[in-house]
Amino acid sequence: MQRDLSDRIYGGVVGAIAAASVLLLLAPTLVVLIISLTSGMTLKFPPPSWSARWYVELFRSPELLTPALTSLQVALWTTLFSALLGSAAALALARNRSRSARLLDALFMSPMVLPAMAFSLSLLLVFNVIGIRLSFATLVLGHTIVCVPFVIRMVGAAVQQLDPVLVTCSLSLGASRWYTFRRITLPLIRRGIVAGGLVAFLSSFDNVPVSLFLADARTEVLPIKLWAILEGSLDVRVAAVSGVIVVLTLIGLVCAETLGGLSRSFGKSSS
Repeated sequence: MQRDLSDRIYGGVVGAIAAASVLLLLAPTLVVLIISLTSGMTLKFPPPSWSARWYVELFRSPELLTPALTSLQVALWTTLFSALLGSAAALALARNRSRSARLLDALFMSPMVLPAMAFSLSLLLVFNVIGIRLSFATLVLGHTIVCVPFVIRMVGAAVQQLDPVLVTCSLSLGASRWYTFRRITLPLIRRGIVAGGLVAFLSSFDNVPVSLFLADARTEVLPIKLWAILEGSLDVRVAAVSGVIVVLTLIGLVCAETLGGLSRSFGKSSS
């Protein structure tokens, strides 16, 4: 009886802490979503009344649509390059226990460890030293360097789950390495690639430090534009943009879970 009571108390305390943690994590997002539905002219919580007018205003604001399209293009190119480079690196390093492989893995993971502002400034100085002018390409390159580690970790977790006997059997039966990769390896690591690509896309789309240092004057991305707007005014369109990003992110997560088993990929990478 006493043990059952202690178990209930323990479960209640753990549940309360978990609920408080979830509320703490979700509260800022919920506040932004609520503010975005205000009919007022400034960011104010709680809203004086409800309206979707600011979501309509987004589609009438070229100053926000143009940076959003630029950020989307940068994120798509970054996702493509990150998926290709990260998958290749994961296949080469996931089961390699040599010292050089460990050094290369640490090198690839360094953008995740270094402070984002310091890394972005260092990359800018490197471009200046070798004489590369800032452009759309340098922005994509900087985002790719930052996002590749996510893909390496996700795909590496999928490669660890791959039974090497399948590859050996395919090769022993006369299949070429390319055929084996295309028909056996790639389908089995597809979930890791989907998960890594999604994380790379989200990380690139709202990346501020790299965009702040590596974007030229003609390449204006959405996070920097929103930052500039908030510095000058409490424009409600910023909350509306955040609401759209939150909804699209949730839709992307649901689609990735349905098509690629995202939660299983994240579970394998964390284990």
